[in-house]
Amino acid sequence: MLVLGIVLWLSSMVTQSCTSAIGPETLSDGELARHYNSRYSIFDEPYGIDFKYHNYEQMSRFLRATSLRFHNLTALYSIGKSFQGRNLWVMVVSSSPYEHMIGKPDVKYVANIHGNEAVGRELMLHLIHLLVTKYGSDPYITWLLDNTRIHILPSMNPDGFEVSKEGFCEGSQGRYNARGFDLNRNFPDYFKQNNKKTQLETEAVKEWVSKIQFVISGSLHGGALVASYPFDNTPNSLFQSYSSTPSISPDDDVFRHLSLTYAQNHGSMYRGEACSPSQPGFKDGITNGAEWYPLTGGMQDFNYVWNGCMEITFELSCCKYPPAQDLPHYWEENRVSLIKFLAEAHRGVHGFVIDENGNAVERASVKVKGRDISFLTTKYGEFWRILLPGVYRLEVYASGYTPREVEFMVVEEHPTLLNVTLHGTKRVDNHGDHYGNAGPPGRYPTRDYTHHYRPGVNGHQGSAQDSSNGIFSSISTGFNSFVTNLFG
Repeated sequence: MLVLGIVLWLSSMVTQSCTSAIGPETLSDGELARHYNSRYSIFDEPYGIDFKYHNYEQMSRFLRATSLRFHNLTALYSIGKSFQGRNLWVMVVSSSPYEHMIGKPDVKYVANIHGNEAVGRELMLHLIHLLVTKYGSDPYITWLLDNTRIHILPSMNPDGFEVSKEGFCEGSQGRYNARGFDLNRNFPDYFKQNNKKTQLETEAVKEWVSKIQFVISGSLHGGALVASYPFDNTPNSLFQSYSSTPSISPDDDVFRHLSLTYAQNHGSMYRGEACSPSQPGFKDGITNGAEWYPLTGGMQDFNYVWNGCMEITFELSCCKYPPAQDLPHYWEENRVSLIKFLAEAHRGVHGFVIDENGNAVERASVKVKGRDISFLTTKYGEFWRILLPGVYRLEVYASGYTPREVEFMVVEEHPTLLNVTLHGTKRVDNHGDHYGNAGPPGRYPTRDYTHHYRPGVNGHQGSAQDSSNGIFSSISTGFNSFVTNLFG
């Protein structure tokens, strides 16, 4: 079962303003609910984050404080616990953090899967801080949060991080979880059977991504400077697999584009320079994973093959755990890339699969013809697929319905809206009567997609405007109960 931990602050709508310099740690639950601005929850005590490494307790306090102050922009939940009992915290940042909103894709970042690769963990905390403090003043960030739900898992391996050592650029101390397993070799594999015992942290992520149809994902690592894309493994034999041979996925063009989007917006990655004479350089700062080195059980291929989520692995620092004094440099190098990468979820095609009565068809299998990796619709029949400009055909399958194939075009400027109607196959009941799948007429979710595009070069601000008859829900079935005691 997905471990629920959404932290929801249900504050009372009281307009009393803060009159004394007081912080959240000195307030009772009732007082906390009153000391906030109608837009943000702003305490007199300054809100910020230092450039230092935060251990588990410090990270947890920052996430809780952010959830308190920016309760209308954030939701904090746990997808499970590590072997030593630490929460695997996820922070949602969006203008609709607590519930899925029609037409908003879910995207994610996962950092610190290897406990001693620490830069990504800190960058995620600074990214959260940037998003919540710039919403409403920065047009691009405002557009992104108005049109996207961003899930950030700062540390998938908190146990490993606790035993890692700052300044250790190499080695494996803290790399593995508390049971000695490499979590990035622990997922089901597309090419080879993975017999390693599934770990708690891995199982939590597997269930998480099975509940939410993520469109795009970034996995943050350290020890090199490159954007690595699927496939990470190869069907070749054991001896062949050690040669530098790319393992090309059906969406290779899109993966290369996504990798280049990050590398070109990065401070130095695009130059493709090697970290040392003994390490390879990478043309344009990107590489096919298997061409660099093949691995079995990686999270990247699992996201793509099992869940239709396009994930890229970002190696962000030559040193795995550099001194804290270097963190401002890494933040400046990655800040723009981290934001621009997530915005790529709004490229390609998106729409709804419905039946002839307008009812959503949940978990319909959708595939772009000629690209063998399929993806599923949400409970509202929504789907997204990142594609480059061109003409494509979409294949849609669902149990009890006649398959459909629809041609569509993708252009550069904005995503293509494509709605597909499936017709139920006629069946015969016990009385000999024919019937289909269609139930009573349903509400087809409408949305003003003209406001769904990212701001243009003139700085015009886009904002998602949901229609008055929109349909809303919690993130997934497993997230229906909320934890209201933030520090319980």
